[in-house]
Amino acid sequence: MIDECLAVEFRVKNDDCPLAEASQAASVDVEISAQPPQRRSDGYDLLQFSSPTSDRLTAVLDEDERISYLHVSKTDGRNRYRCLSKQPCVVHRLIDGGLIVETLRYRDGAAMIFGAVVGRDVLKGVMEAAGDTVGVKLERVYPLQSEATESPSQRWDLTPAQEECIRTALEMGYFAIPRETTSEEVAAELGISKSAFLERLRRGEAALFRQIYR
Repeated sequence: MIDECLAVEFRVKNDDCPLAEASQAASVDVEISAQPPQRRSDGYDLLQFSSPTSDRLTAVLDEDERISYLHVSKTDGRNRYRCLSKQPCVVHRLIDGGLIVETLRYRDGAAMIFGAVVGRDVLKGVMEAAGDTVGVKLERVYPLQSEATESPSQRWDLTPAQEECIRTALEMGYFAIPRETTSEEVAAELGISKSAFLERLRRGEAALFRQIYR
């Protein structure tokens, strides 16, 4: 019987993974959502990931000599990719330390790794592996709870900022018909700019819709 399971989030900078570098390439302004890389017996990693449709991202990946057998399909405004990579990802060191990786997100050269560990002792091992890896930082750790006690950000994979944005907008009547407040007023309540509010709101809504209609 498992006594404790912890959800963890790591941020990785300066990773030389092809997906991290591709997300930082010129003219590529998309977030890449990836499944954990699968290590093959021939030393290659099988990568499976997706992004909003981006011909530039496809071109960057296609030009990367470390990537082989790149396959792209388009569904509902997203590109879905499969390929083999010669470059081992940093995430393997955390996996070897005991991290159960669920998803990865790449943007602007950085990666967010979302996963879980079974108990504090395993977390210690993962932290030791992270400490030996340049650019890896633990961003968040919290008990993995049942759906009945999870916060919306945990259950629906939102960032705390996105959850706060959606909750405040709802409480202030932003989603009411007719609308009872403006984006400027919600932004002022949150203490952020109008553009920051709208970006967080749209990202939060997109995350919710992807999970509801997947």
